[in-house]
Amino acid sequence: MASETPSYVVIGAGVHGLSTALHLARELRARNLGDGRDIVVLDKTDVAAGASGIACGVIRNNYFQPAMRELMEHSVSVWESDPKAFSYHSVGYIQAAPEVMHEGVAKIYEEQQQIGYPSILVEGTEDCSAYMRDIFFDWQAQGITCVLHEQRGGYANNVASMSGLAAKARAEGVEIRAGVTVTGFQMQGSSVSAVETSQGTVPCDQVVVAVGPWVRDLWAMLDLPDRIPVKGGEGQVQEKDMWTYWSLQEGTLEVDPGSLMDNRGDMPPVIHVDTDAPLHDDEGSLVTEQLWGIYYKPDFNFGGVQGGTTPYVVERPAAEVAVDPYGPASPDFVVGKEFAHMWTAALAHCHKRFVGKGHLFSKEPSGGIGCFTPDSFPVFDVFGDNAYVIADSNHGYKMIGVGALVAKELLGEQQSLLEPFRFARYEVGRLHPTSTSPFPWS
Repeated sequence: MASETPSYVVIGAGVHGLSTALHLARELRARNLGDGRDIVVLDKTDVAAGASGIACGVIRNNYFQPAMRELMEHSVSVWESDPKAFSYHSVGYIQAAPEVMHEGVAKIYEEQQQIGYPSILVEGTEDCSAYMRDIFFDWQAQGITCVLHEQRGGYANNVASMSGLAAKARAEGVEIRAGVTVTGFQMQGSSVSAVETSQGTVPCDQVVVAVGPWVRDLWAMLDLPDRIPVKGGEGQVQEKDMWTYWSLQEGTLEVDPGSLMDNRGDMPPVIHVDTDAPLHDDEGSLVTEQLWGIYYKPDFNFGGVQGGTTPYVVERPAAEVAVDPYGPASPDFVVGKEFAHMWTAALAHCHKRFVGKGHLFSKEPSGGIGCFTPDSFPVFDVFGDNAYVIADSNHGYKMIGVGALVAKELLGEQQSLLEPFRFARYEVGRLHPTSTSPFPWS
């Protein structure tokens, strides 16, 4: 039975909230400071009801930003710590890219070697084609001049992994209260003294906000700014929205997942293709001449070949968007016909086996809404005296290890892996480098 007045209130039963609760319980017990009964997790719906529950599930180290790469190496280790409980499939990850991205991909490879993250770099059009055809006999993607094959990483089943994480937290004594909506905070000076909810007030010593795309609403409850100054690389300061919403584009081609096994009959790596080769559909009509990218994998959980492409900014007031990014309040943000047309054409561009299969695209809603920071990278920081905000900027699901680091910080042990993601970076201009990828999170 959890304490009537828990020391720690964690808001959100997705990957960050559950991981923080689990690792905090373990840290408390290891330090003889308490145990999981000092922690309560609140969620307005239930475990994995939001972004973590519909995540594509891809787990990769493939980032142009060194800080993201180091943080992801840590998170991959957490996924590997209990593959069965986390429903984790360590199949690896491949990025195939065009010449315009070649230099950046080579840089990622070099820095992966520096941190001991195993990967293979293939360069040159012919060598890349040969490497990919050794995996897939029908590989036919054009415009690829480099391939980065990460030996670790892969994907996990979304709801199953979160159920496993929740079970681990409960085993440590953590209470998870479902159906509890946070409505505000009671403050004593600059400290949160209690969390106000639809089911009463919950006093606490520390609070952790880990609510994915709903972060803007909790941010406002903490009386934090909706626009902030951001210092650019040349010293110019611009005022920007703290939060921007993007509609995520993901879906499933309803084919036998086994139809995308590799040449040896094994599960292939997760595949991410970026190319500037013109994309045409099955009828020969031009889809795009711009740089485009997709990611995909065979997934028995989704029942087909599942993946996505670049998201797009939601062109309407954010106040209307965040009502419920994953519920009935936003039915018009499911994947549309344009994405289905582009993504299935792109699959056929990459593999002969998918030519003429566009009509098998699933009509089930997918994707959702992602909440992005001004530079599209996470913020992990304390606001006031005791409100720790985990704002993942849609990098969330794969970053299961963040909770382990946050748990240590809650107990006063600062973590160097989280330092590059402090809120102060915007004011001082310590921003992460940007790549030539068409994806905002790269």
